[in-house]
Amino acid sequence: MNAKVKRHIIHAFLYAACLIILVITGFPFIFLLINSFKDMAEYLQNIWLLPTKPYFGNYEAVFQPSFLRYFVNSALVSVASVFLILLSSSMISFAFAKMKFKASGVLYFLIIAGMMIPVHTTLIPTFTLLSSIHLNDSLIGLCGPYVSYNIPISVFILTQFFREIPKEIEEAAIIDGCSTVGVFHKIILPLSGAGLSTVTVYTFLNIWNEFINANVLINTTTRKTLPLGIREFYGFQSVNIPAILTAILVGSLPVIILYFCAQEKVVNGLTQGAVKG
Repeated sequence: MNAKVKRHIIHAFLYAACLIILVITGFPFIFLLINSFKDMAEYLQNIWLLPTKPYFGNYEAVFQPSFLRYFVNSALVSVASVFLILLSSSMISFAFAKMKFKASGVLYFLIIAGMMIPVHTTLIPTFTLLSSIHLNDSLIGLCGPYVSYNIPISVFILTQFFREIPKEIEEAAIIDGCSTVGVFHKIILPLSGAGLSTVTVYTFLNIWNEFINANVLINTTTRKTLPLGIREFYGFQSVNIPAILTAILVGSLPVIILYFCAQEKVVNGLTQGAVKG
């Protein structure tokens, strides 16, 4: 067997493995999509077959103003929190990766150690703190814990990306008259697209699906986020399983869309455009 045949066989196995992984990972989404177009009677007959006639009543039940309000609340909290996480963690990571100062190693360790703290152990202190400053039961108050919980992992990821950027590029920018802020804004951030995209997708996914903190800190119905809304929707529609599956499908779409929009950055973002010629 020559090398060309071996290469074709290896490629065939790789494609087959990728196809199997695609089916396994994509099956839950396909299952949700198929059953979202069934009424309860057809769902009980067979959950695996395609619907005989598309039924749009589930989407009419989901796209009610009350449920859309949960969707908007989650979008506001997630976008605001991710923006604050990227802003703060990128500046912190730049200091650790590109600046030399005393106790930098200790400070870096203290921040990274935050990843080892279970979120559930901070629920009571967080609730007490937000209550004392009158930010409990508010979307603004909910952003604070989300930002603080995600800064350690974000700093860890971005610091590694910033350290891999060649120092010669920074020195060339400084020689051309670029300030430290300019190096951060014009050099480091554009060359760290992969790291920023990774942090964006990871933190957005965590915040969008977060339930425990939202359940503890939010009481008013109009301020609840999507995970809480799906739980209440499940209570209202406990018999209508296809409607519940439709709510889950609609709730997962923003994360899926964000990933597909950011995947090119994740692959190509680290040193894209750093060197020409």
